[in-house]
Amino acid sequence: MAVGIAVTGAGGRMGREVIAAASERDDCEVALAVNRTPVDPVEGVAVADADDLPRLLADAGHTVDVLVDFSGPDSSVEYVAAAADAGVACVVGTTGFDATQAAAIDDAAGSVPVLRASNFSRGIAALRRAVREAAASLPGYDVEVTETHHDGKVDAPSGTALTLVDDIEAARPGLTERVHGREGDAPRDAGEIGVHARRAGDVAGEHEVLFAGDENVLELTHRAGSRRVFAAGALDAAVWLAGRDAGAYDFTEVLE
Repeated sequence: MAVGIAVTGAGGRMGREVIAAASERDDCEVALAVNRTPVDPVEGVAVADADDLPRLLADAGHTVDVLVDFSGPDSSVEYVAAAADAGVACVVGTTGFDATQAAAIDDAAGSVPVLRASNFSRGIAALRRAVREAAASLPGYDVEVTETHHDGKVDAPSGTALTLVDDIEAARPGLTERVHGREGDAPRDAGEIGVHARRAGDVAGEHEVLFAGDENVLELTHRAGSRRVFAAGALDAAVWLAGRDAGAYDFTEVLE
């Protein structure tokens, strides 16, 4: 039986992609879609008022198995809380949470299964593995992380870039300072990671990690051709998550 999906932020870039991707699959279907502002149906799916989400989830009963959220930090906290109250699992691709908001999302895992990831691309998962190995294998190398996204992306650096920086710091404990861009007299310190965010056009997502030593440079890069790759990964996660026990899950578990 197809997994029933509730899509929040249905009128946004990623919400529309999730609905479109689900329409092409047999293992899941969109049972409910909501948005903050009125929008026309997306891929033939009617979009309801997001303020009604708690009631809609309650009325939906067992037709909704997993909520898929790519909205904004404040909205995501609200949506996940409503899903947890309704006993609905959550796949969260929203980024830009502060510590309090992230804790609220994680708290929902006490009552329902929750899978939160900064990126749902299988290529990014492979990049993370390569970055961790390179960081550990190249002690003393300077490290720079650069990400590029469309001009409407709100949070900077991207959640994926911050995840890559976390991976690097775990592999290289001596790197403790994150320097966001440079201006004026700015020679680098031995303990820093340069982090750079670019916003331009309709770029779906590019991430580059540069390792530079004496006469050696290694560049690891991932480019997403479209947002559809993220939607596909989120739906893979939703299908995998449906019916599991309450708890916090990671996208790497889906891939394994």
